[in-house]
Amino acid sequence: MQLVQVAEKTFYIKNVTNIGIYKINNTDVYLIDTGNDKDAGKKILKIIEAEGWHVKGIINTHSNADHIGGNKWIQDKTNCSIFAHHIEKTFTEYPILESSFLYGGYPFKDLRNKFLMAKESMVMEIENQLPYGLEYFPLKGHFFDMIGIKTSDNVYFLADALFSEETINKYHLFYIYDVKSFLNTLDMLNSLKGNVYILSHVEAVFDISSLIEMNKNKIKEILDKIYHICEKKVTFENILKYIFDEYHLVMNANQYVLLGSTVRSYLSYLYDEGKLSYEFKNNQMLWKQKERSSS
Repeated sequence: MQLVQVAEKTFYIKNVTNIGIYKINNTDVYLIDTGNDKDAGKKILKIIEAEGWHVKGIINTHSNADHIGGNKWIQDKTNCSIFAHHIEKTFTEYPILESSFLYGGYPFKDLRNKFLMAKESMVMEIENQLPYGLEYFPLKGHFFDMIGIKTSDNVYFLADALFSEETINKYHLFYIYDVKSFLNTLDMLNSLKGNVYILSHVEAVFDISSLIEMNKNKIKEILDKIYHICEKKVTFENILKYIFDEYHLVMNANQYVLLGSTVRSYLSYLYDEGKLSYEFKNNQMLWKQKERSSS
C-alpha cells in the first residue's frame, strides 16, 4: 500500500481496491472504502496512524466485500462511524446477503468466503450525514445503490463505475447488476468536470473519456454475442458456457455466481429492450431472439 496525495485535502492509498482519504481538519479523516479484509484494514490504519491522523468516519461506496472488508477492524479499533446508501447499508450490515443474492439461495460453504462475504459492521444511512467538503452522488449500475464521492478539491471517487483497460482486455466480462443503469451512469460521467478521478481498481487519472468509451464498447460487444447465440433456443447455462469459452475464462464457484449474475443481467436488458424472448419447454427455460413482426 502507498499513500498518494492528489490535492490539498484529498489522498488515496494505492491498493488492490483503492482507499480514499479526505482530511476534514488537521487530524481527522474520512475513509472512502476499506479494502477486502481484516489485513487490509490493519494496513490502512497503520498508514493513517503514521501520519498522525484519526479515522472519524468511513464511507462505503457500495457493499461488495472488496470495498467493506476492512470496516469491522477499523471500526472496532477507532469507534468510527460508517456510512452507506440505502440497500448498500443493509448489505454492509448483513454481508450474507451478497453471496445469497449472487447465488440465488443459501450459499454453499465455498461461497461463504472473504471475497463474497465481509465481516458485519454497524452502518448509518449516509443522507445528510457527511461533513462539509464531501458530497455523494448516485452511480447506479454496478451494484444496487452504489455512490461516488466528490471532495472540495474537485476530486471524484468513482468506485466501480468504470473498469480499467487492463481488466477489460484481460477478463472482458465485469460485474454489472443493471446494464441499463450502468450505461446511463457512463453517459453521466461524461459530464463531470473534475481535476482528478480515482477509480477503485485504477490509478488516479485526469481524463476518463477513453475509459468510458472502452466500457461502452465492451458492453455492446457482449450484448451482441449474447444476442447472436440466442439465434437458436438456448439455456442460460449454455449461454454462460459460450461466453466463458469465447473469452477463454476459467470457471470456479466465485466466477460462476459473479459472472453468472452478470450474464443474467445482460439477458434481462435484452429482454426489456425487446430483443429477446423466452419459453419453457421440457421444463427448461430457453432464451431466443424475439421474432420480428412483419408489417
